[in-house]
Amino acid sequence: MSDFTHNTSLRLSHLLRAAGLVLALLVLTPTASHAQTWLVSTDAYIKMGVMDKFGQLGTYSARFVVTDQSTGKAYVLVKQIEKGQNGIDVIFPSEPSDPDYFKTEAGEAAKGTPGRYTWECQVAGKKVVGGRFTFPEVGNDITQVDRR
Repeated sequence: MSDFTHNTSLRLSHLLRAAGLVLALLVLTPTASHAQTWLVSTDAYIKMGVMDKFGQLGTYSARFVVTDQSTGKAYVLVKQIEKGQNGIDVIFPSEPSDPDYFKTEAGEAAKGTPGRYTWECQVAGKKVVGGRFTFPEVGNDITQVDRR
C-alpha cells in the first residue's frame, strides 16, 4: 500500500508540474497583439562622375576630392579608369567597408554630415570637373500602422 501511495504522490507531483508549466505559458503569452514596429534609417548620398567624352586618354586615374566647407577636411578617392570604360561615377560618402572609399590623408572615413561641400576630379594632376553640394539634415518619422 505504501507503494500505491508513493506512485500516486509521484503522479500527482508530475501532474502539478505540468499544470504549472501550462499556467505559466498562458500567463506569459501576450493576449493582445501589439502595433507593428518598424526600424528606419536615412542616409544622404551624392553621386558624382567624370567621363573622357571621346575616349582619347585610354587608361587614366581619376582623383576625386570632396572638401567639407565647415571643417576644411578633404576626403579623397582615387579610381582607375580602364581603356574603353571612358568614365566612372562614385558615391560620396562611400561605405568604409568598400575596398576603395573616401577618406582623409589620416585614413578617416567620410561621413554624410549636414553642411556645404565642394568637389573636384583631377586627372593627371589637373582639375577637369567640379561642383558643390549641400547635405541636408535628415529626420525620420515613425507611423504607428495599426493597434489592436
